Amino acid sequence: MDVNNAFVHGQLAERVYCQQPAGFVDHDHPNYVCLLDKSLNGLKQAPHAWFDRFAAFLRTVGFTAARSDLSLFVYHSDGGIAYLLLYVDDIVLTASSSCLLQHIQQRLFSEFSMKDLSPLYNLLGISVTRSSSGFFLSQHKYAEELLDLANMTTFKASPTPVDTHAKLSASDGSPVADSSEYRSLVGALQYLTMTRPDLAYAVQKACIHMHDPRDQHLALVKRILRYLQGTTTHGLHLHRSQALDLVVYSDADWAGCPDT
Repeated sequence: MDVNNAFVHGQLAERVYCQQPAGFVDHDHPNYVCLLDKSLNGLKQAPHAWFDRFAAFLRTVGFTAARSDLSLFVYHSDGGIAYLLLYVDDIVLTASSSCLLQHIQQRLFSEFSMKDLSPLYNLLGISVTRSSSGFFLSQHKYAEELLDLANMTTFKASPTPVDTHAKLSASDGSPVADSSEYRSLVGALQYLTMTRPDLAYAVQKACIHMHDPRDQHLALVKRILRYLQGTTTHGLHLHRSQALDLVVYSDADWAGCPDT
């Protein structure tokens, strides 16, 4: 769901004045200013005022904010459970029953001007594909745009994201010519790890050297991009399951870092 003109719903906690808008200037008092009654787009207070307004309404409906993420709201009742995720003016809402979902939507539509864009198919550049077994989350378009930006679309794909025999050092090699480009590429790869856990280890290694990247560190980034070139359609499968057990895997490289 999407909220129309979300920022104008916010209530200001302080007095804010603005110039009279062009075309609506009072000819008798052209030097007067306007006292804002509500928040407006462009105000530094606007995002916070909108969030406070929306969160306050959700609490009247029966939602509570998750302690781990204040943008995630949870609704519990005898009729079921619902989750609402808010990102600025974009809303993802899901519930344990269609009846509960419709009830919450009606409450939201009665309070705010909104559009229902369901079913969810894209959120923040992440494509969502439904199947009988669950969901598939993918950032393939984002990956393709990143490869194009890095001029890596014609290189031979790598079977793995890292060279298992290489040991990266903070001081070996020459500094890269453009450290900002290195940080830009690594930052983009970090965003990809949301649906690509197979990239997480390699990207974490590249992040360590953001402050002073060397040519061997850039070689690692290009290796990751070459691996990405052959796996752009990979993503994250979220399967239905009754089990809530948390499974953790760990490994050790036996003091493999040459710097420590």
